[in-house]
Amino acid sequence: MSKRDYYEVLGVGEGASESEIKKAYRKLARQYHPDVNDSPDAEDKFKEVQEAYETLSDSQKRAHYDRFGHADPNQGFGGGGAGAGDFGGFSDIFDMFFGGGGRRDPNAPRQGADMQYTMGLEFEEAIFGKETDIEIPREEDCDTCDGSGAKPGTSPDTCSHCGGSGQLNIEQNTPFGRVVNRRVCQHCHGTGQFIQDKCRTCGGAGKVRRRKTIHVSIPAGIDNGQQIRVSGQGEPGVNGGPPGDLFVVINVKPHEFFERHGDDIFCEMPITFAQATLGDDIEVPTLEGKVRLKVPAGTQTGTNFRLRGKGAPNVRGAGKGDQHVQLRVITPKKLTDRQKELLREFSEIEGNEVPDEQNKNFFEKVKRAFKSFGE
Repeated sequence: MSKRDYYEVLGVGEGASESEIKKAYRKLARQYHPDVNDSPDAEDKFKEVQEAYETLSDSQKRAHYDRFGHADPNQGFGGGGAGAGDFGGFSDIFDMFFGGGGRRDPNAPRQGADMQYTMGLEFEEAIFGKETDIEIPREEDCDTCDGSGAKPGTSPDTCSHCGGSGQLNIEQNTPFGRVVNRRVCQHCHGTGQFIQDKCRTCGGAGKVRRRKTIHVSIPAGIDNGQQIRVSGQGEPGVNGGPPGDLFVVINVKPHEFFERHGDDIFCEMPITFAQATLGDDIEVPTLEGKVRLKVPAGTQTGTNFRLRGKGAPNVRGAGKGDQHVQLRVITPKKLTDRQKELLREFSEIEGNEVPDEQNKNFFEKVKRAFKSFGE
């Protein structure tokens, strides 16, 4: 199955700005995230959206995509995934006629790879945000050789085979005449240099892996599964190219009392039989402290109340969600003799009468069920 156009996946035009692409991605990622969308194809759509955003949010990848689409010019003819052997050495012939122009210059600047870091947050930290430092392992220039790969006091030699170009021109006779086929120099592996005396610290690589401390700002209201992009903190570029980016993926620990869905907060509050029957003012915990909630007389278990603006802050600054409070009437397991006496008296007074019109339909349904299944 062919891939969908990345612009079509995000629902934006080809001239969309970076902010428009980011806005479209965040909306779709939130819509199809497997944690909030349980439809069978949600995970596939979420991955498709991520793949489209990864390409279109990167200027170099986007330019490449705008020119070639999903086809890779370095792969087989027609973008069908066929290798050179499938066409009898077609890629070699292509190089002969076009001077190897389809091959990337091995010495050209290239952007470093992106990195990913998973950060665990407490529930409250995700709600209110925080400033923190993280340590990540990544490659950096070797301090001993200043990134040259050569032993201090020496310098890399220019490759004698390619003359420092990193490529070799191989002449071949073909039915079409004598042509030149350009190949990456196998002696210097395209670097154009040969290191006679290698640096002992990095072994000639010019890079060492060490841990670096990076400051990260966690915005208030960030949710589980969302990520923060820290520009320029990925792997360093190659041949003077720009570094990649660091993506911090958030993993929020669950709370023992609050439950979050989007920007809304949900909780369950216990009340006594007396409070439910007679009504009461109760205290309810919120993210910003305690608030008073009026419980009307005759409140049934499972009744929901909404506290507007008491939910989580929107990570993009679009206000706050609400807090939903569900009341649960608790039946006592241990009663004093006096409590039992009063309840018996209440039961005698109540008899078999329906307590109020609000529950009349419910009790009638119960009676009909007994009658129906008793026959």
